[in-house]
Amino acid sequence: MEVILAETAGFCMGVDMALTKLDQLVAEPDGRPIYILGPIIHNPQVLKGYADKGVVMVHDPVEVPAGAHVVIRAHGITRQVEDALRDRKVRIKDATCPRVKKAQLLIERNTADNGELLLYGEADHPEVAGLVSYAQNGHFVFSSAEELARYPLTPDRRYVLAAQTTQDRVHFESIAADLTGRADLEVTVLETICDATKLRQAEAKELAKNVDFMVVVGGYNSGNTRRLAQVVSEQGTPCKHVETVEELPLNDLARYKRIGVTAGASTPRVLIDRVLAGLQPL
Repeated sequence: MEVILAETAGFCMGVDMALTKLDQLVAEPDGRPIYILGPIIHNPQVLKGYADKGVVMVHDPVEVPAGAHVVIRAHGITRQVEDALRDRKVRIKDATCPRVKKAQLLIERNTADNGELLLYGEADHPEVAGLVSYAQNGHFVFSSAEELARYPLTPDRRYVLAAQTTQDRVHFESIAADLTGRADLEVTVLETICDATKLRQAEAKELAKNVDFMVVVGGYNSGNTRRLAQVVSEQGTPCKHVETVEELPLNDLARYKRIGVTAGASTPRVLIDRVLAGLQPL
């Protein structure tokens, strides 16, 4: 069997930067407790590693005591939560991905002049909560073109179309083309999908065309990892999303001649290597 690993598999720049900031705090203790507000990245194995080092995860600013260190997650937080943290006089280390922060500021600037935000993304994702908190004149979150089609758009409003940074580029571009093609609407389209996401998805699609089976490695709660599995499946290639090597259906995979492997932006290299090692004997 031949196993092919995607070049873009694993940590992206934003995740790497976020973990580096947290690692620096852990490596240089000053006696103050270290908190993260929600999972710093969506990978349970990474989070357990930090918990074992004494990092405390909470979900509400009131749970962070005054004077403690708190690291803002890579997905970013809402403006309201950031204000609440500052009011508590905690020591904030902002690990928001620079691409997410850029998207937040683009939304703030472009919705300031009576623009309503139309955001392509997952309504329950923390990044989306942060993005829409920067919208100045209302917002609507949708996860498909069909959902957007059911939302009443009116000619007397100006709209700003943006996307969660890890959304599918092809789907977003199709939605943007449909909206900007309507003569009765004024629509500004923001480029907020991360370049690393675009490259990762494009490589996964191309790899899927040249193998018999694809394995996608990453947390089940990771939106970008789930979308990798989705774009691979859309190519018609059989695909399995796993968090760890123990979840590989090795008996079933033994019949394939070429297997491709990719991984989400929050998947550490050690987990990828374990999956590769598990596939090699087949």
